[in-house]
Amino acid sequence: MTNNDIVRCDWAGNNPVMINYHDNEWGEPVYDDRKLFEFLMLDAFQAGLSWAIILNKRENFRKAFDNFDPEKIVKYDDNKIAELIENKGIIRNKLKISSMITNSRSYLDIMDQNGSFSDFLWQFTEGRIIAGKYNCWKEIPATSKESDDMSKALKKAGFKFVGSTICYAFMQAVGMVNDHTMQCFRYEQLIEENKEKVIFR
Repeated sequence: MTNNDIVRCDWAGNNPVMINYHDNEWGEPVYDDRKLFEFLMLDAFQAGLSWAIILNKRENFRKAFDNFDPEKIVKYDDNKIAELIENKGIIRNKLKISSMITNSRSYLDIMDQNGSFSDFLWQFTEGRIIAGKYNCWKEIPATSKESDDMSKALKKAGFKFVGSTICYAFMQAVGMVNDHTMQCFRYEQLIEENKEKVIFR
């Protein structure tokens, strides 16, 4: 089978960066605290933009934000924020940049209280992977009860830019939800790899 014969979700398109992300990351369960924080922050920056833009700038974001190290980010001052606003390699939105400091503080608070950011987030699916049964991208919802609950809890914890739509996109990205279309080669792969945790929507 050639690469051209592989059936993927339509959104992957022909962009090599998007194809690589689709094939190797999107929907793969993530349990690492810092990795989950990075994904959530990137999704916050993506609000109102395409995910392709964020992916193309991901390495720039990592460099600009100290590899998404919350303990370093909470120490950012006005000079650092001004520097980031001038950084053409990232999304230069002052509110989103400032929210990184707030969100880092909230992340550290959750770690102090719960000991695990992963456990805090995965509680909204009860540790399970919710698999959809969709034939095309247009059938997939933008939010769910789980993303609504996650959004409310994150906001209560002090996070910014974590509306339900952002939370649902995050859940798709980190494998809490398997929303690959049923024809996509990754759909069955991910179900088989995680079959003891999968429940169907």
